[in-house]
Amino acid sequence: MSTPGAGKSGGKGGRGKKAGGKVQSRSARAGLQFPVGRVSRFLRKGRYGARVGGGAPVYLSAVLEYLAAEILELAGNAARDNKRTRITPRHIQLAVRNDEELNKLLGGVTIASGGVLPNIHAVLLPKKKAGEEGVAKPAGKKPAKKSAKKSPAKAPASPKA
Repeated sequence: MSTPGAGKSGGKGGRGKKAGGKVQSRSARAGLQFPVGRVSRFLRKGRYGARVGGGAPVYLSAVLEYLAAEILELAGNAARDNKRTRITPRHIQLAVRNDEELNKLLGGVTIASGGVLPNIHAVLLPKKKAGEEGVAKPAGKKPAKKSAKKSPAKAPASPKA
């Protein structure tokens, strides 16, 4: 005697797994490269909460995958700009520090062997020559500052003006 609707699914009205179906990982079901099962295990073992929902590891895996893809794309662009085919920590550092949002996210992070962004403060740059620009002061005025014999009426303007 069989009940209606009780096929191979065990009487659940067509719900459940099909017998002999191909086993598919949660990452594949979500269309992700990052491991949903491993993230789920880390969430449970890490004791972040008493219970972990089914969607939480999928969402977290998707966010981590997006961040990794974003950093790798920018680092690949930095490597290509430097005529390299291999991404190094220096390229990751340049990618993160030149992107406003990633720099804010990873502000307190030190990237090993990353170096620093090339930056020279404007005050340390050499003065412009008088012939190049009319706004810049002449280079020969510096020794006049040390001499007390010159009149103070010709004092050079401050560079911050």
